[in-house]
Amino acid sequence: MNATTVPPASPDAVPAEQAVAAVLQPLARLMIDQGLQHAQVSEILKAVLVQESVAQYALDERGVSDTRVALLTGVHRKDVKRLRAVQQTRNSRAKQGISVPSAVIARWISEPRFLNIDQSPRALAKSPKSGTLGEPDFPTLVAEISRDVSARAVLDELLRLGAVKILPQGQVALVDQAFVPQGSPAEQLEFLAASVGDHLSAAVHNVNPRRSSAAMLDQSAFSQDLSAEQVAALQQHARKLWAGVLQKFLSSATLAEQRSQSAANHTHRVRFGVYFFEQDQGALPDAASASKPVQRTKGRGRKT
Repeated sequence: MNATTVPPASPDAVPAEQAVAAVLQPLARLMIDQGLQHAQVSEILKAVLVQESVAQYALDERGVSDTRVALLTGVHRKDVKRLRAVQQTRNSRAKQGISVPSAVIARWISEPRFLNIDQSPRALAKSPKSGTLGEPDFPTLVAEISRDVSARAVLDELLRLGAVKILPQGQVALVDQAFVPQGSPAEQLEFLAASVGDHLSAAVHNVNPRRSSAAMLDQSAFSQDLSAEQVAALQQHARKLWAGVLQKFLSSATLAEQRSQSAANHTHRVRFGVYFFEQDQGALPDAASASKPVQRTKGRGRKT
């Protein structure tokens, strides 16, 4: 077998191959959009395969040998040795803490002291001097998250990201409760990696044949045969639903974080999200639409 020959898949592996191909389609678009070519992504894939096999598939406390990694992944043993020595850091599972701006917004939209009667985020005074006695202000909010970063620096960053605005009265107002970075392309890609990576990790966990723990939440609903106007209305409805759910979840999460500070084991993290996707199926290539018949079902859902 030469280096370019790929062995035929066993019948049992075909569903997995089809699933991987479906997941890779949007990744292929990301690659092309970002100027990544096959050679670069191939190297990234080899590095991640090696890292995951070392991290997740050790047989005992001795770890995983280069030979076992090569058998698990199909990566040549010379490449395995090289990649392990270099200690590649491309793995998106690297531990990362939540940023101060993100934490500030999370507290802002979930803590009752920073909310109006209708549960919308208050506009906050830029400083205690410019505010009303007894009313919370922006520096107080930031100080509750971190005393290592100044309120001015956090405000400048949130303004740069387009997450807040300064009102004519001089108050700081939140523009959007959902903190999705609108800054540099690198920041947007970082958000994509964290959000999509965790969602995919939950889905992979649920289909893991070695899984011994409970399935993670992974639910979605779909509808089709809609007009463009109906899709736009549903997207607005979904955003409103998410805003309410986000606020309730962050309130619970903030309380949990406060309680965990006195606990011995508080090393876990969670992510809870939602997404909305729409596609014009009438614009799909004929070959794609003819590959298999479309079942016309409305309002269907899937859950795990």
